[in-house]
Amino acid sequence: MKKMTRLFYSGLIVLSAAACRADTPDTGTSSAGAVQNPFAGKKVLVAYYSHSGNTQAVARQIAQAAQGDLFAIETVQPYPAAYNDLTAQAKREINAGFMPELKNKVPQMETYDVVFIGSPNWWGTYAPAVKTFLSQYDFSAKTLVPFFTHGGGGMQRCESDMKAQLPQARFLKAASFPGRSSGASPEALQNWLDKLAQ
Repeated sequence: MKKMTRLFYSGLIVLSAAACRADTPDTGTSSAGAVQNPFAGKKVLVAYYSHSGNTQAVARQIAQAAQGDLFAIETVQPYPAAYNDLTAQAKREINAGFMPELKNKVPQMETYDVVFIGSPNWWGTYAPAVKTFLSQYDFSAKTLVPFFTHGGGGMQRCESDMKAQLPQARFLKAASFPGRSSGASPEALQNWLDKLAQ
């Protein structure tokens, strides 16, 4: 009898737990870091240049949240792996206005309504590869959403330089995220996307 009673109460606990899970409202944010999509009904592209993987991690989060397509901006000639060599080359290229050749182009760019554009902050601005990318397409009828990763310097001139390169484009507010291979914090990403939807 005691055994049956224990089984009965165990069953009630399992059923109660399942009911609690079923009745929990979906807020759009899960413990896994999912965020709500402010661009429902729009065709979204998330294009990014990433050298160390930090910008790529954020781009993947954005693509998932906005249900967008990912496009990696890649240079024909890779940058040096050593940090000092990389920063020295990046500084030379930025000062010279150099635009490196890219490996590929976005298929059917004309079909996208919203284009997120991501880059690391190099010497206070976006990477030369992104400058090349922006020069290859007509963005006048698109909504552009820049995002940047950084090692402590914040956004600096990244957003303003991009707007200066594309004065005819419609920009939404840019965001910058501390560089880390795990991507942006879900809270910071959600706060930014919420503001974009307003």
